[in-house]
Amino acid sequence: MRTPSSSAAAGAAGPSTTKDPSAYGLSSEARNLHWLLTNLVEEVPGLLSVAVVSSDGLLLLSSDPGRNAERHPAASPTGPKGSSADLATIVSGLGSLTIGAAKLMDGGAVKQTVVAMEEGSLFVTSISDGSLLGVHATPDCDMSVVAYHMALFVGRAGHVLTPELRSELRQSMESAR
Repeated sequence: MRTPSSSAAAGAAGPSTTKDPSAYGLSSEARNLHWLLTNLVEEVPGLLSVAVVSSDGLLLLSSDPGRNAERHPAASPTGPKGSSADLATIVSGLGSLTIGAAKLMDGGAVKQTVVAMEEGSLFVTSISDGSLLGVHATPDCDMSVVAYHMALFVGRAGHVLTPELRSELRQSMESAR
């Protein structure tokens, strides 16, 4: 595992190509987001699933849950439970709930939501323009490391997540089905 300082120095824009087969044929910005997501999943121990969700709740980008089954056999998703679509739905709903709560409490913008459960943790962080990054992690994950790497992802991805790129990512996810 890289240290946080070397991770931050590692190609903020990402490489121009990626090993992710679903990224072929996409713009360099979309390939870079795929690379950032892959890098997040590979660098941070304990991540089970990661999803980037648009402001309207649509899945834009997700990790490969099958890869996580090899690292965490007990957490292997079967059927719809644990799928990227389920994580996107949960992230979207939790994001809406916390935004509503913050408005009612005059709390300002929601930066991050963490749900600690007996058998795992769920993190939701705002990216930009209502988009959200959601992470499902193991119960023994280092929460501060997860939060730190999510902040790095948001810092690197937030400025490029334009309406055009969100549309391209949606189309890519739909064609991958």
